Amino acid sequence: MTAPERPRRERWIRAGFVALIVAGVLLTAFFGLRAVRSYLRLRNAGLQPGVADVEAIRGWMTIPYIAEAYGVPQDILFAALDVPPAGNEARSLSDLNRQLAPDQRGYVLQQIKDALRRYQTEHPATPAETSP
Repeated sequence: MTAPERPRRERWIRAGFVALIVAGVLLTAFFGLRAVRSYLRLRNAGLQPGVADVEAIRGWMTIPYIAEAYGVPQDILFAALDVPPAGNEARSLSDLNRQLAPDQRGYVLQQIKDALRRYQTEHPATPAETSP
């Protein structure tokens, strides 16, 4: 290797390392900001029993998960869908919708939201339940 080739090669190696470090910092910042935004969104969702916003319910959730997050007995939610708890505890709302109303998109989700609103109206949260 000649003397002029060595500095040129070292400059390319150095530039490659700098580019990798910059890319790493940018990726870390990008995903870090996404994580912070997700954390803030979850924190502001207000999943407190009796006062949580029913609009935060999604199709991936299961009835036991919703019952725990919203402080509602599972029996009320299963009764709203007219399905037995046995064999349906691990099924998501989307799966239940495909089973119960395949031609009506969002039917199960709406039934669960309505049942939760009724329960929250009939059983308002006390201040002790809503404090952190």
